[in-house]
Amino acid sequence: MKYANQYLQSAHTILDAYDGSTPLAVFLKKYFSLHKKHGSRDRKSITHLCYAYCRLGHAGKNLLLEQRIRIALFLVNETAEDWAELFEQSWLEQWDKPLDIKLAFVKMQFPLFELQDLFPSIKNISEGIDAEQFLLSHLVQPDLFLRIRPGQWKNVTQKLSEASIPFNAISNTTLSLPNAAKIDELLLLDKEAVIQDVSSQRIVEILSEVKVFTTNKFRFWDCCAASGGKTILTKDTLGEMEITVSDIRTSILYNLATRFQKAGINKYESLTTDLSKPNCLLPSSMFDLILCDAPCSGSGTWGRTPEQLLFFAEKDIKVFADLQKNIVTNVLPLLLTGGYFLYITCSVFKQENEDIAAMIASNNTDLALISMQHINGYAQKADSMFAVLFQKK
Repeated sequence: MKYANQYLQSAHTILDAYDGSTPLAVFLKKYFSLHKKHGSRDRKSITHLCYAYCRLGHAGKNLLLEQRIRIALFLVNETAEDWAELFEQSWLEQWDKPLDIKLAFVKMQFPLFELQDLFPSIKNISEGIDAEQFLLSHLVQPDLFLRIRPGQWKNVTQKLSEASIPFNAISNTTLSLPNAAKIDELLLLDKEAVIQDVSSQRIVEILSEVKVFTTNKFRFWDCCAASGGKTILTKDTLGEMEITVSDIRTSILYNLATRFQKAGINKYESLTTDLSKPNCLLPSSMFDLILCDAPCSGSGTWGRTPEQLLFFAEKDIKVFADLQKNIVTNVLPLLLTGGYFLYITCSVFKQENEDIAAMIASNNTDLALISMQHINGYAQKADSMFAVLFQKK
């Protein structure tokens, strides 16, 4: 690449200034708006360098910043063609080797480089996760996944094919696409297809355990609804139900309303409330199914936001776990007898996952454990999640 060294220097400048207080994407957008000399190709190349660097996390943290950027490029990219001028011949000769050989080569050059340093608090992850595979997954950009709405498969795949956008069918409802695929103007999102990680889509497997009693009105509460993706999934899976959604942020519920309109969900109750607080505002109904996609560290999704590998503080695990305990304690009294409680996180930390499940079981003897699983997405270039389903006796 003609300007590789210049891009390296620009990335160095950006990373020196970045403190993690805002998402890297937001920081880069502001930087480029102030430095208009960078054209579209410049921005793309510099952005790639910055994200590659973040993917190393704390691995090689004692090395110089430019050394770490070069190591990241070597490990993240399958070919050297764009960046060859930044490397000595010995590195270029190793470039097309398998990742384990490339890692061994880096270790030879820099003996203090350790893969396990990549992920903060690796010692705190759940036992159901393959630590090495999970670490390695952060060196690969996750895919973009679509969940096809009922009756839209032929329509969506035809549109993608006509636009020459490559895709792979993961299941009869799921497609994977390159992360940079431009689909916003091609598809009617939320009506024809939902952008949703394949691990999130696997919640369907757990929802299959839920028995809907058709003689009664089935009442569903997505208590930490965010923008409503899992509510749309639940409705597509379980059919008609009375829907209540809540979140701490009024703005996010406004976004949810827009998505629901596109998705054809026109009748539902909406509530802005902080469920982590004592005496919080609660719905007036009782529910057959409460879905708690709890606020969490998001550590199972850091392949998409690798800057978190650099700036996450271990002490925050307990902060999130305490928040989750408070939310669960406040919402469970609204579960009907025979009803289901589904607790989900996109975390890999035991303290947010198994420990919360154990707390729920210990404090609520009237709840029976139906299923509990880690949804490990690292083999599919996807997120990793945790889900546990209880039923009230």
